[in-house]
Order: sequence, then structure tokens, then C-alpha cells
Amino acid sequence: MERLTVRPIAGRAELGLFNRVPYVLNGELEDDLVAGRRRPEWMWIALRGEDLVARVAWWGRAGAPFLLDIFDADCRDIGERLLRIAMAAVVPSGGPVPEYIRTVAPDWRSHETTRRAVEDRMAALERTGARLLVERLRFEWRAGTPVPEPAGRLRFRPVRDIEEILGLMTRVLAGTLDAHGRDDLTRMSAREAAVKHYEEELAHFRSPREWWRIATLPSGEPVGFTTPARNDYNPVTGYLAVVPEHRGNGYIDEILAEGTRVLRAQGATRIRAATDLGNTPMANAFRRAGYVNIERTINMVWR
Repeated sequence: MERLTVRPIAGRAELGLFNRVPYVLNGELEDDLVAGRRRPEWMWIALRGEDLVARVAWWGRAGAPFLLDIFDADCRDIGERLLRIAMAAVVPSGGPVPEYIRTVAPDWRSHETTRRAVEDRMAALERTGARLLVERLRFEWRAGTPVPEPAGRLRFRPVRDIEEILGLMTRVLAGTLDAHGRDDLTRMSAREAAVKHYEEELAHFRSPREWWRIATLPSGEPVGFTTPARNDYNPVTGYLAVVPEHRGNGYIDEILAEGTRVLRAQGATRIRAATDLGNTPMANAFRRAGYVNIERTINMVWR
């Protein structure tokens, strides 16, 4: 058997080699390299002779890896070996290990081959110390899908400033069903978790903050908010929530509809959204609004 070679790709010239394994993100890699969201030294391969037997890649921002979002291997042993070598080179010693996220089919458990591939990847990651954090549902709204007109119960206005949105983000963490939020609360205060979420996601949106909406009662009392936006790839619903004291009144449907209207008015022909598999109220709200479940993601962490 030929010796296993593990190394980073030499540059954009080796994207064809790296992309021998089909995956939904392959078509984005060249643009990501140009934009600096990926670097050749963050993209590793395992070769046996000329055969690609495993690969791993990180996506980053501000010059640092932020997510491990590509990982494929012919077997668990090779996958673990590649992960250990690449992680030692890419992830700063003593620093946080970037979260793993993998897009899978909505029915991935229903097909033996697909299920085995997902479980083998997870097993290799677990050998390096990772654990499953959450499985998430990814939704998409498509042009032509009806959007309800305002029901009249709520008023909508732009966010006044960052402090207002951070205050609401802090409040909605009480009783949250979001696994990332609950995980953050085991290690930090609600305020710190809100700031972390803002800095890691909302602060990086490419669209104006003026698109964001605060939902209020006619009296002006806030009941929730939404942050419709564009990220590096798609129009997205961003953050969508109702404050604890106003949950259970169906306001989430009206807030989601408002965010969808904002993006549609900006010319969006599709809108991406996501929520945890276990967040049934939010998932049902997306379905009622005509969003289609197109994918799931597996999210794993090293902590």
C-alpha cells in the first residue's frame, strides 16, 4: 500500500484536486480564496499516491480560521489522522477550536450510504475530542411565495442603535431553545453571550443596519425583533426572536413576515434561514411562512 501524504494544498491551482469530493460548498472555494475567507494553508488533503482519500478546510474572517466546514474521508482512521495533523498546524495552540459545521440532506438518516458517511465523519471528529452540539434545519424562501400583509397587531421601526439590539438580544436568551445560546450561558452572562453573537454574526452582515426591525405594540413596547440582512453569500433572516413576556401570542409569524418583506423589497429572490431541530416553534413559523426545509447541518464543538 502506498504511503499516505498529508499536506495543505499548494494554492488555487490544486482546487480541482481538492474538489474531487462533491460537496455543496465546492463552487464557492475559488471566490473565498480570492476574498481571503479561505487560505491554502487552511485547506488540507490526504493523498495515497494520486488518489484523494481525505480533505479538510476551514473558513475564516479577520485572518483567522472561524469554522471547520469541509471534512471528508474514505475511513475514520484516515480522517482522524488528517484532522490531527491539520488542526495542529491551523488552530493556534491554546486558543479556541473553531466549530465544525456540515451541511447534510434533510433525510440523511433514511439512506444507509448517506447515514454511514455522516456517522463516520462524526466518529473521526469525536476521536479528536469533538462532541455534537446541535442538529439544525436550514430553510429557504423563494420568490413567488406569498408573504402576509401586516396583521395590524404590531408596529415596526428601525433599530435605534447597537445598545438597543444588544439589550433585546440579552433579554431573549431567557428560556431560549437555541443550543448555541444555551451553551454560551454555561460559560458567560447573558449580556456577554449577546455581545459574542453580535460580534461573530450581526457585525459582519454586508447590508445596512437600517433593514433591521424592532416589533412593538401600538404603545411602543418592544415585543421582539428581526435582523434581515445579506451575508457573504445570501439574503438571510439573521436573528429573529420574541422577548419572554410576549411569547405564545403568535407574534413570531408577524415578525418573520416583516423581515421577509424587507428583503423582498430589496430584490431578494431567495432568503436563507436556520433554526435548531429542537426549536419546534421557530421551525413551524418558517413552515407557515412558506419557507422550505432544504438542508440540515451537523454542528460539533471541542469543549
